[in-house]
Amino acid sequence: MAALPSLRQLRYLLALAEHLNFTRAAEASFVSQSTLSAGLKELESTLGVQLVERDKQTMALTAVGEGVVARARQLVAAAEDLRDFATDAARPMQGQLRLGVIPTIAPFLLPSVMPALRKKFPQLKLALREDLTANLLARLRSRQLDFALIALPYDTDDLKIQPLFKDRFWLVGREGDPALTGKTIRLSHPWTERLLLLEEGHCLRDHALKACRATEVASVEGVEATSLLTLVQMVASGLGVALVPEMALSGGLLGKLPLKALPLAAPAPERVIALATRTTSAHLTEFEAIARVMTAPRKG
Repeated sequence: MAALPSLRQLRYLLALAEHLNFTRAAEASFVSQSTLSAGLKELESTLGVQLVERDKQTMALTAVGEGVVARARQLVAAAEDLRDFATDAARPMQGQLRLGVIPTIAPFLLPSVMPALRKKFPQLKLALREDLTANLLARLRSRQLDFALIALPYDTDDLKIQPLFKDRFWLVGREGDPALTGKTIRLSHPWTERLLLLEEGHCLRDHALKACRATEVASVEGVEATSLLTLVQMVASGLGVALVPEMALSGGLLGKLPLKALPLAAPAPERVIALATRTTSAHLTEFEAIARVMTAPRKG
């Protein structure tokens, strides 16, 4: 039977892929540079391919090396999940878990969810990280996070997803804006030409474009917001209108700003709030329990 790579060798490769420097990769792995180099050569010999191009000045991963790195991340994460599964089997809902949350959810859902989680699971501690969806899912896949609270649609084919609830979009504009008349807003209205957007990287930007049935819409005069708070303040300044999730409106995003919000006509566009984890996660019991708590505040 052919030899298989060891987890130690794969970890050396991942460290090198992260730091792109043998010295720094060795330091991060707590080994000498010669030990790390020897481990990588053993890995290349085991696989029968060159993974790294190196000389005295530079180093780079080969095309095959890039592919091996992607698979190594999955293998190492799965092995660590296996270890944690065995370790934590006797004490579910205890210890620390790492939860990532996107910025258009965190300030509006967590204030109600976190106290409920603390009350139901007092021995469970959640370490929170707020970031964009792509960054959170990359951290989730590399096992730097245990769960991620995101908004769908998004590419999550390789992950375990638990949809929690739907979050409709409303149109927000200044009081007296001619676009905000009647009881609901039609998508075909000219207001789409005055639509303000979040900057690239926010999934809410893509959801807004999809709601308008557009693949590309230039934000008014090239102005883009870095957060929902900035977005509504731009609307209050008269720069345009914006699509805002119902969750944010219920969370008091508009405050005392001179703004008005109306729902979009049926079938109203919406996003789906969901909890994500790895399919190999050792914390599927906690995943399902946390999902139930996150759903509970929305009932009724």
